[in-house]
Amino acid sequence: MKRSLLVFITLISLTSFSQDYEIGMNVVKNDLLNTSYAADSSAEAVIIYDYGNAYFNKNNWKLNVEFKRKIKILSKEGLNYGQLEIPLFIGANSRENIKDINVRIYNLDGGEVKVSTMEKDAVYREKNENWEIVRLVFPNVKVGSIITYSYTKTTSFVSKFQQWYFQHNIPTLYSEFNASIPGNYEYHIKLVGGLPLKENTSNIEYNCLVAGRGANANCAVYKYIMTDIPAYREEKFTTTRENYIAKIEYELSVVKQFTGQVKKITKSWSDVDDELKSDKDFGRLINRKNLVKHLLPAVITSITDDKEKAKAIYQYVLNNYKWNKKSGIYDSSIKRLLENKSGNAVEINLLLQNILHSEGFEAYPMLISTRQNGLATKVYPVLTDFNYVIVKLIIGEDTILIDATTPYLSFGELPIRCLNQYGRVFDVNYGSYWESTIPKNYSSTQIGVKYKLNENNQLTGTLNRGITGYSAHNYKKLFNENTTAYKEALKNEFNNSLVSSHKVLSKSIQDKRFVEQIELIHDEEFVGDKIYFNPFVYRFFNENPFKLELRTYPIDFGYKQAYLYSMEVDLGDKLKVMEIPGDSNFALPNKAGLVSVSFQNTGSKLTVFLRIKFDKAIYDAGYYDALKSFMSKIIELQNNSIIVLQKT
Repeated sequence: MKRSLLVFITLISLTSFSQDYEIGMNVVKNDLLNTSYAADSSAEAVIIYDYGNAYFNKNNWKLNVEFKRKIKILSKEGLNYGQLEIPLFIGANSRENIKDINVRIYNLDGGEVKVSTMEKDAVYREKNENWEIVRLVFPNVKVGSIITYSYTKTTSFVSKFQQWYFQHNIPTLYSEFNASIPGNYEYHIKLVGGLPLKENTSNIEYNCLVAGRGANANCAVYKYIMTDIPAYREEKFTTTRENYIAKIEYELSVVKQFTGQVKKITKSWSDVDDELKSDKDFGRLINRKNLVKHLLPAVITSITDDKEKAKAIYQYVLNNYKWNKKSGIYDSSIKRLLENKSGNAVEINLLLQNILHSEGFEAYPMLISTRQNGLATKVYPVLTDFNYVIVKLIIGEDTILIDATTPYLSFGELPIRCLNQYGRVFDVNYGSYWESTIPKNYSSTQIGVKYKLNENNQLTGTLNRGITGYSAHNYKKLFNENTTAYKEALKNEFNNSLVSSHKVLSKSIQDKRFVEQIELIHDEEFVGDKIYFNPFVYRFFNENPFKLELRTYPIDFGYKQAYLYSMEVDLGDKLKVMEIPGDSNFALPNKAGLVSVSFQNTGSKLTVFLRIKFDKAIYDAGYYDALKSFMSKIIELQNNSIIVLQKT
């Protein structure tokens, strides 16, 4: 609700730009004369009108979906919208079809409106086992063109009714979707994304469909309208676009036959739990002590400390069974994993759960949806939303989420792909429940630098870098998989400094902390007896990742982050400080993050300290402008903090 309100306030503050174009399929000369879209000057094209109407055919009860769209091409990049691909599903006994294709291209020629139509040979079809792709290639599309097209899709596949996207990669001035649903079908209807509907109405159409022997159905008729919809542009720190792009989704819940028979399609979690218990790829693979009997060596089974024993079991699975990069949610066999020593994520993590359970631990499988798979809906059970399994382990009062597929994780860390807010824990005895996967601890990067002036009048010293938690994963992976490439890349990480030596102090790739020691020679020289010195020889951020004018979806880092930087320059009797920046502090709204920097000169020592904190793993879209400004200030601070040192 909070996100919707913030975005709503942002949108209503904009002028409605639909007045610049004719809404509807009619094209007027002014549409062609317009050369830009004032609300988004970077848009390569704009959808002026987007219309959908989904209803059941009175004669054959098939779902018909009418599509109509009008697009303005604003730049060369927008010429990509000069063709359209329409996917049609092919089932075992039925398939989707398309009819009534109508395409018109409008251009100005000598001040006159010229209309081109698409020939039948501009329709191309490609087919595989499950899909046919119908590709339409529009003629005479230029910068400035208006394209209108319409078609109707017919389908017998009604479990998802018809998904409708209000938002696209380019701005949309007007989007309308109409749905007529007979009383025989009940759907769960879900509006996704934070953008508000301008219109949301419903009414009843009586006797909309007629069956044999006098049977008939009434239809619920819905109308949804959005206007002035910004483009959905992907940027860093997000999950899949399907989580947040403005759309409406349907999930068939109940089918009522004219005979009076009622078929429940969407079940309760209690019903789903019962089904999962007997599922051959899941429930039947849980708590199977016989499968893992005598698997562990005595050196592990004899450990008396519970946490150390759990760590050893985790490490045993990690060391002995290799992940094949597949999820395996619908194809799992622990026996196959034990034979091949390689398997999918479900097999590996269910093996881990079985071993932990056999050793007396309270361990449960947990169904999740990965970041690129989208958020699992909490409104009603949809098992196809889940594509991965991890393990929930309880030791005393501690809850630990684990995954044994990736060697660079520490015990109690999940792969970043798994940090998608929540999952569903499956308890065979007491049923399933939701559990958060958002890490509670900060992942940190800590830099400590000590410099002094050597006999060659160069600033030299040691930089220690310690990286913990999720921030350390890529460093551990890159260093261990290609040390040469890692050290080569290291040469470019430090501002105005040369790397003279490097060593890693961490003992294991499973250590929570990745620690390195780097010897540096400052590359800037004295001008006369002075040096203009930027103390931030290592910069946490090289550029601002937030560049959009408007972002309508959350900023999802996955985990909370902290950055600490300290520098100590030994002035001794060789140097003195002539100029030094002032201290500075700034923060995000609601204490959601902070920056604190201080510069101190004691006469014998110069000390610089910088602290940056992001106190949320996920920031609502309403924070975007504040985060953008916050990051700009950090970049400015790193790049333009200058200390003037003078030789004595």
